[in-house]
Amino acid sequence: MIIGTAGHIDHGKTTLVKALTGVDCDRLKEEKARGITVDLGYAYAPLAQGGVLGFIDVPGHEKLIHNMLAGATGIDFALLVIAADDGPMPQTREHLEIIELLDLRRGAIALTKIDLVSRERQAAAEAEIRALLAGSALADAPLFPVAASNGQGIAELRQHLDAAAAAQAAPVQQGGFRLAIDRCFTLGGIGTVVTGTAFSGEVKVGDSLLLSPPGKTARVRSLRVQDSPSETGHAGQRIALALAGLEKNEVERGMWALSAALHAPLRRFDARIRVLASQPALQHWTPVHLHLGAEDVPARVALLGSNEIVPGGEAWAQIMLDREVGALAGDRFILRDASARHTIGGGRVLDIFPPNRKKRSPERLAMLAALAEDDPAIALRLATEQQPAGVDLVQYALNRNLDTATLDELVRRLALKQVGNTVFSAARWQALGDALLAALAGEHERAPDMPGVERDRLRRLTLPTLSRAAFDSLLAEPLADGRITQTHAWLHLPEHRIQMASTDRDLWLTLKPLLDAAPYCPPRVRDIAKATGIGEESVRSLFKRVARIGEAYPVAHDHYFTAEAVADLAHRVAAIEARDGLTRAAALRDEIGGGRKVAIHILEFFDRIGYTRRVRDTHVLRGTPAQFGS
Repeated sequence: MIIGTAGHIDHGKTTLVKALTGVDCDRLKEEKARGITVDLGYAYAPLAQGGVLGFIDVPGHEKLIHNMLAGATGIDFALLVIAADDGPMPQTREHLEIIELLDLRRGAIALTKIDLVSRERQAAAEAEIRALLAGSALADAPLFPVAASNGQGIAELRQHLDAAAAAQAAPVQQGGFRLAIDRCFTLGGIGTVVTGTAFSGEVKVGDSLLLSPPGKTARVRSLRVQDSPSETGHAGQRIALALAGLEKNEVERGMWALSAALHAPLRRFDARIRVLASQPALQHWTPVHLHLGAEDVPARVALLGSNEIVPGGEAWAQIMLDREVGALAGDRFILRDASARHTIGGGRVLDIFPPNRKKRSPERLAMLAALAEDDPAIALRLATEQQPAGVDLVQYALNRNLDTATLDELVRRLALKQVGNTVFSAARWQALGDALLAALAGEHERAPDMPGVERDRLRRLTLPTLSRAAFDSLLAEPLADGRITQTHAWLHLPEHRIQMASTDRDLWLTLKPLLDAAPYCPPRVRDIAKATGIGEESVRSLFKRVARIGEAYPVAHDHYFTAEAVADLAHRVAAIEARDGLTRAAALRDEIGGGRKVAIHILEFFDRIGYTRRVRDTHVLRGTPAQFGS
C-alpha cells in the first residue's frame, strides 16, 4: 500500500514519516537548511505479515502544490496531517480538496504536536478537524493524536496503517504496464534510474519499455520494488527502473515508462469535470494548469454541454493541452488556475480519441455518459450501435488499457460481429446487409442494361466508410446463400440478366480468338479492324457492349482484354505481391512477357477499379482475385 501525506507546511509531515519508518524524507540540501520539504520524499517500512508500506511525503507550501500533486496521483491511502496548535490551515483545506478530487476514499488523520498544547486545545483542534471533514470522503476516517518527538500515539497509528494495508484488495493487473515518472537520477555502475508509481500492468527485468511522449525505447536492466531488489513489479507499487538506452537528460518528471502498445501521446481528451464548491463558476475556454500522473501542463477547458460549470457542479469537457502528454481513460487529474495559485477542480479522463466533429451532439454526450461507467461493455455496446462502419477494437482497448482476454470476453458477452479488429452490433450488421442488397437493386433499376456493379463501387454505395475487409465479409454471406451472384467482376441479383444480342454474339465469337492469341497484350481496336476488314467503329462499339456485360475489360483506351485474361492477371499480381511484398511494372512485365508500357497500363487499370493502390512507383493489393469471379 502506498500512503501519501497531506497537510499544511510545518505541521510535521516529514517528522511523522520518520517516526513511522525511521527514514528522513528530506534528502535535498535546501530542505535540510530551511527545515521544510521542497520536493517529494520517499520512505518504506516492512509489514509484519509481509510486504512493504510505501510513503510519499509531499511539500505543504502553497507554492509547491505542483510538487505535491506529482506524488498524490499514485497513492492508495491519504494520511492527512494537522498540527494541534494551528488546527486546519489553508493548505490543509486545499490538500483535502485534492484528495477528494482524486477520488481517494481511504485515509486517516494524524493530529500532530499534541505534546505542545493543552488537553483543551487538543480537543478544540479535534472538533475543528471533524467540522472540516464533515461531508468529505474522510468524514469517518479515524483520528490519531501523536507526538513524533516522544513517540506518543505513533504505535497506534502504525498499527492502523498496517491493518489498512492488510485489508487492501490486491490491485488488478489487467492491461499493459504504465509507470508515472516522478524522479530520474544516475547511479554509478547502474546508469539512468527512473522512479514512480505503477498505474497498471506488470514489468520484469529484460522488458522493453517506451518513454512517452518522446517515444524512446529502453530496456529494463534491473528494478527495485518498494526499495527492495526484485525481478518483477506491478500496479500499485513504487518502482525504480534502471533503464538501458536512456540518458538522464532525456527524461523529465511527468513522462511515462510504459508498454509500447500504450504509447499514444495526445493534445486533447474528453473528460468529466467537477468544480469545487469553494471556487467561482468555470467558464468555457478557461486557461488552467492540468496535473495528471506526475505531469503539470498548461491547458484550456472547452465545455461540451454548457457554457459554465457552477460551483460544486459537474459537466462534460474537452481538455486542450499546450503540449503532448500521456493519458488513458480512468486517469484522475487536478485543475488549478492559470497562475497556479488555486485548485479549481478536477476530473477523470474518459476518451483519448475524441471526435473532431459533432463534439456537443446528443449522441456524443450519450457516449460520454457511457464512457463514464466502470463497465467497459456499456460504452462498447453504444459505440457499435452509433457507428455504422463498426468500432475499432484496437483503439477501444488502448483507450481503457484492456488486455486481449478482457476484449474477447466483451465481444462474446455482447454477441458482436467481429471482422479483423472491427466489431459491429448484430442490428448494425443486419442493416448493412440490407443496405447492400438495396444498393444493388437500386443500381439494376438505374442502369438495367448494365450487367451489375463492380465490388468496390458496391462497397461505396453500401457505406463509403466501410472497410474493404468488412465489406468482403458482408458480401460473402449473400454470395454464399445465393442472394447475390457474381459474373466475372460484376455483382448482381440472381434474377438480373443481360443477354448479348445474337449478332453481337456471333461477331464476338469471331473476334475473341484474336484477343485470346495474345491475352496479356491483345491487339487494339484499330489493329483488329485492319486484320479483319471490319470497320473500326463497329469493332469499338461491339467491344464497349461486350465490356458492359463483363466479358471484356477496357484496360486502356481502345485496348480490351478478355475477362479470362484479366482474372489471370489478377492472380499473377497477387502472386508477385506475395513474393515481393508489392508489385512493380518491371516484375509484371517479366511475368507476362512483352513491353513495360503494357504492364504499366495493366497496373493502372487495376488501380482504377480498386484492385490495387498506387504507392509512389509501386502497387499494393486492395482487393482479392475473387472479385474477378475466379
